[in-house]
Amino acid sequence: MRLALLLFAFPALALAQEPLSPYAAQKLAQGTFREYLELLSLPNDAINPPDIQANADWLEAAFKKRGFTTKQLANKGKPMLFAEYPTRRSREGGNPVKTILFYMHMDGQPVVDKEWSQPSPWKPVVKMRNVEGKWEIVDTELLFAEKLHPELRVFARASSDDKGPIMMFLAAFDGLKQAKQQPAYNVKVLLDSEEEKGSPSIPAVVSANKDLLKSDAIVIHDGPRHASERPTLIFGNRGATRVTLVVYGPRQPLHSGHYGNYAPNPAIRLSRLIASMKDDNGRVTIPGYYDRVQLSDAEKQILADTGDDEPAIRRRLGIRRAETVGGSLQEAIQYPSLNVRGMSSASVGDKASNIIPHQAIAEFDLRTTPESPPEYLFSLLKNHIERQGYHLISAQPTEEDRATYDKLATLTMGQGGRASRTPLESPLGKWAYASLKQTSSSGEPVRIRMMGGSVPTDSLVEILGAPFVIVPLVNGDNNQHTFDENMRVGHYVEGVRTITGMLRAPY
Repeated sequence: MRLALLLFAFPALALAQEPLSPYAAQKLAQGTFREYLELLSLPNDAINPPDIQANADWLEAAFKKRGFTTKQLANKGKPMLFAEYPTRRSREGGNPVKTILFYMHMDGQPVVDKEWSQPSPWKPVVKMRNVEGKWEIVDTELLFAEKLHPELRVFARASSDDKGPIMMFLAAFDGLKQAKQQPAYNVKVLLDSEEEKGSPSIPAVVSANKDLLKSDAIVIHDGPRHASERPTLIFGNRGATRVTLVVYGPRQPLHSGHYGNYAPNPAIRLSRLIASMKDDNGRVTIPGYYDRVQLSDAEKQILADTGDDEPAIRRRLGIRRAETVGGSLQEAIQYPSLNVRGMSSASVGDKASNIIPHQAIAEFDLRTTPESPPEYLFSLLKNHIERQGYHLISAQPTEEDRATYDKLATLTMGQGGRASRTPLESPLGKWAYASLKQTSSSGEPVRIRMMGGSVPTDSLVEILGAPFVIVPLVNGDNNQHTFDENMRVGHYVEGVRTITGMLRAPY
């Protein structure tokens, strides 16, 4: 009798091939809201191991409640959480069932309490815009109304990045359990504990647990949906590598009156060196920098199909015109980039002195692509600097260096993640696209060949040898990584529907 009532309340759950109804998704979402608010009350800055441990313990209990087997993966006091849902190991006829690993993260960005428009980032509040268009705190019980308003938002650190998707995932399993259904494949989950710190421990943890994490494919739930708010499917991400360039001048800072017009200023030399790397249109002038990336006509059409409003993007950014590396934003981010992330020399403002500085420093981030890995781009940059007359050394210049060479510099490559990409027409790509299209209530899914930002896919893909896709679920205006982070309730409900559809679609 109870099962019949559940199938009446959640009619779409009765047929595995039909999308979950919006009403059923709402009820499943509401069934997890109190847990969601409790989880958001746990601080989760990865700089504090006890906080991460508390989150791991809470989430381990939540996954066990849904029938998962779990294991905390040791990580120097900041464990990652592994969970596995037991399903059949072979289909009818003896064919093996595939396994998909779902990756999300439980840590969050640091907070500055006073910046938030609420008592504490760790005390979640529900808000809605008033008649004047301003956010106003409302009664939390509105989350449980029979007619749930999709424009309600939950404000708290990690509400969207990434605790929202974790709770959507658990809500989807609540629905499967109520309908006495199983996922269409074996499900594994990895919750990272240091993603917001660049996932420095992912390679070691994944390598140490390679057999446990072995999968046929990886699905990542992280980041916001496309600006159009259509369902979004991302097939790759650029890598990020930091490079530091130091240009040396006199042995020590010099009085600019006594030695100006005589001793070369390293800040000016650095400026000229940087200017030689890019033209007025923003294109890198270093030979070969873009050569390895070749976009087919079909790929260019997919980039165009995202439907980005280029004038609106420029207005939002506050720029009159864009650089011309590509014909659009989507096309531009398919290529490697060279960005100056910071420069320093002598002090400015009240601390400034009338000096010729002894050195000038620039830090770059090189956004890499699968075709243009860090080592390749670094070697091109190194060769370019040497062609500008610089002698590169590995440490502070010696007296002999200073007496022998006019232009001295060091160039150092730091650590960084590599780019990864899955072909759009791969079996995984086709499966994910078909699933999103079936469950979409917001239009044709957006396919993004490669996003500009970086996530730790390289370690997962290289170590596990499995393809991946990224399926963002949260609202684009969620304020992640800054104050007043929020999760739109309508996106939460739709996320439950999306994940349920993916879990029920055979791979």
